[in-house]
Amino acid sequence: MPIELALFLIVAASAGGYYAGNVLRRKADDGRIANAEQTAAQIVEGARKEADTIRKEAVIQAKDAVLEAKSEWEKEAREMRREIQSQEKRLLNKEENLDRKVAQAETKEAELSARERALPQKEERIRAQEQEADRLIAAQTEQLERISGLSGEEAKQQLIDAMESEARHDAAKRIKQIEDEAKETADKKAKEILALAIQRYAGDFVAEKAVSVVALPSDEMKGRIIGREGRNIRAIEAATGIDLIIDDTPEAVIISGFNPVRREVARIALERLIADGRIHPARIEEVVNKAALEVEEAIREAGEQATFDVGVHGIHPEIVKLIGRLRYRTSYGQNVLQHSLEVAFLCGIMASELGINVKQAKRAGLLHDIGKAVDHEIEGSHAVIGADLARKYGESPKIVHALAAHHEDEKPETVLAILVQAADALSGARPGARREMLETYVKRLEDLERIGTSFTGVTSCFAIQAGREIRVMVSSDEVSDAHAHVLAKDIAHKVEDEMTYPGQIKVNVIRETRATEYAK
Repeated sequence: MPIELALFLIVAASAGGYYAGNVLRRKADDGRIANAEQTAAQIVEGARKEADTIRKEAVIQAKDAVLEAKSEWEKEAREMRREIQSQEKRLLNKEENLDRKVAQAETKEAELSARERALPQKEERIRAQEQEADRLIAAQTEQLERISGLSGEEAKQQLIDAMESEARHDAAKRIKQIEDEAKETADKKAKEILALAIQRYAGDFVAEKAVSVVALPSDEMKGRIIGREGRNIRAIEAATGIDLIIDDTPEAVIISGFNPVRREVARIALERLIADGRIHPARIEEVVNKAALEVEEAIREAGEQATFDVGVHGIHPEIVKLIGRLRYRTSYGQNVLQHSLEVAFLCGIMASELGINVKQAKRAGLLHDIGKAVDHEIEGSHAVIGADLARKYGESPKIVHALAAHHEDEKPETVLAILVQAADALSGARPGARREMLETYVKRLEDLERIGTSFTGVTSCFAIQAGREIRVMVSSDEVSDAHAHVLAKDIAHKVEDEMTYPGQIKVNVIRETRATEYAK
């Protein structure tokens, strides 16, 4: 076969294969396009259905929102209608009241106008009566002068002299009578006032001690409170300044300390730690700080409640805190805050009976012992400390003097100071107020007198003021004026070393020189 023919056949076969391949590919593409169009139609139909569903849900939600908004609006409209009706009712009442007051004012105005029209006639009648009275008095005076032979001035002078003499005599008799009656009734009246004050006020008392007892859920808690090598108990004592006594007492820990505020802080903190169960130095410090803040708040509230109960206002906040601190202070077992309230009420009752300022008397009675809130921090008598604090925080001079004089640190110069003294004595001496046993009291007085007479040159010694003061009489031949001051200090030091007592004791050394001679 010629080469050209062979090449032709090869080219023709290639062209036929290419055409056949194109036809087959076109048929395959047409099938895929049909499948794609069917799938697209399905997707469009699904999207249309989903869109219809979303549209329906949106319509339903919109209707719900419209209904809810309509309900809320109707509720607000009802409330507004009620408020408007209430305001209209109040306005009607006010209008009625105003109409009534206007009618009353018009009636009063008419009455006043009638009185004003009648006044000129009354004034004219009064002037005429006065002129007639003057004329009659002049005629009578002239007739009397003619009958007596004395002028008006001379008769007046004689009458004045006679009346003055008689008045002096009557006044002298009356003064003597008043003095006798006063002496007879003064003691009776004073007892009546004191008895009335005691009857009208009967206060309870709370006996405090120098220790507090905290109950434990079990004796195992004692080991947790002590801690490893005693670190927990040392942390509690360091944070509170109070001693913890853990002994054989079953399920109890004793908190000991003379500062009642710190003791209360320690008690609250220890109870919180026991209830919480987490006892370690960091937790102890946190709980003690919280307990201290709680006690400070309780102190402030107690002071405010006391001022509210007594009915006195305008007291400086610092003094209110001092009053609250008295809640944790005792004197011979008597709660000092309760004692101060008693004194305030007794002062008010007696002041009312005597007709003096009741508010001022209650104020002085409530504040009279505020010095005891800080007497463990400041040297001196609690009366003087309290007076200084009252003066510092703006109390009146009368109140300051009453505070300073209620234990004779100053001489009482006002009735208010005497009232505070009497009320203080009543509150402390009433049955059940103080728990000091008679034997202990007598023993303390005997010890004071024994210490005083143990020094050379002392002739006699007397314990007075319920053991708050001792008066030491010394021989002027053995003790000089300079040595008397040294002797007073020595006696005071010996009392401090040998005795335990509340507050302070005043030592008075009295040296007297007497010169006697006889005229023969």
